[in-house]
Amino acid sequence: MDAHLQAIEMKIRDGARLTKEDGLALFANQDLAWLGSLADFARKRVSGDYVYFNVNRHINLTNICTARCKFCAFGCDADSRQAYAMTKERVLEIARVATEDPELKELHIVSGLHPQWPFEYYVDIIAMLKEALPHIHLKAFTAVEICYFAKISGKSIPEVLTTLKTAGVNSMPGGGAEILSDRVRTELCPNKATAAEWLNATYHAHRLGIRSNASMLYGHIETMEERIDHLLSLRALQDETGGFQTFICFPFHSKNTELAYMPRTSLWDDLKTIAISRLLLDNFKNIKAYWVMLTVPVAQLALGFGANDIDGTVSEEKIMHAAGAKSEKALQQSTIIDVIRQIGRIPAQRDSMYNILKVL
Repeated sequence: MDAHLQAIEMKIRDGARLTKEDGLALFANQDLAWLGSLADFARKRVSGDYVYFNVNRHINLTNICTARCKFCAFGCDADSRQAYAMTKERVLEIARVATEDPELKELHIVSGLHPQWPFEYYVDIIAMLKEALPHIHLKAFTAVEICYFAKISGKSIPEVLTTLKTAGVNSMPGGGAEILSDRVRTELCPNKATAAEWLNATYHAHRLGIRSNASMLYGHIETMEERIDHLLSLRALQDETGGFQTFICFPFHSKNTELAYMPRTSLWDDLKTIAISRLLLDNFKNIKAYWVMLTVPVAQLALGFGANDIDGTVSEEKIMHAAGAKSEKALQQSTIIDVIRQIGRIPAQRDSMYNILKVL
């Protein structure tokens, strides 16, 4: 091991912050076992041996979308054969069925950028759900959607967020960050929020008391330096607001996208990226191993590489599966609990704000 890597290990053991150069050195290093042990050390120091999960339900309101990102297999035009747009009645029906499970605590709501729905339609859906199901946490709309709502409504970002919070939004998911690089976004997703706009919308959400997740979609055209810059942008915003609850790595799935020629990320890359995320994001308590995109076995392995959250039951995830994700569309609680116990960790069912509801 060279002197730089030894110095990095000393920093981690001492709880010191890593630099961009440290992150690049970690990506260049191929000693995965060493890297995993450091990430696991950092994980245990901040969160102990609990592995969090929740009981949730995803609702994707529509796949009709103006953004048409090159990496997306979910979004489509209104005249496409697979296009759909949920009515308010359909949304409420799905939510009512989901909440027949007394353990369910959260509805995770994201949508395409529909070219005809006004901002008020989204507000009405949130208000309807909150009135019908006041005990359910509504985690709704990414920062990209917030920027789009501002565009179509003529409102400022704070006005959009305040309106949604008043209607019943409790927190925000972390999607749409992709890679926070103007070069990447100009090439792959030029029709939606820029990196600066994503960060700005998230900043204002945190300032209004709306906590959110953060994410990174990796394994397409980004460089390792752009991955590091992405993580450091999130770390800097977390220093400023403290509003991020968890970070999620999304390995790119290319099937049915304009980048279908690109291979799936390797297991090696998945584990390395999660571990380095844990080490660089020293102000994030929670790193999620998102089983929907990783598959359950890889997510289980990632729990030894810095992750301390395995997401939840999910129930009918659509966006990642449209791009070829091979995982189940939902998991039973018993499966999640077994996956956690098999590695000697403690299953902790949480709510959306990471309060432990029960230890199993």
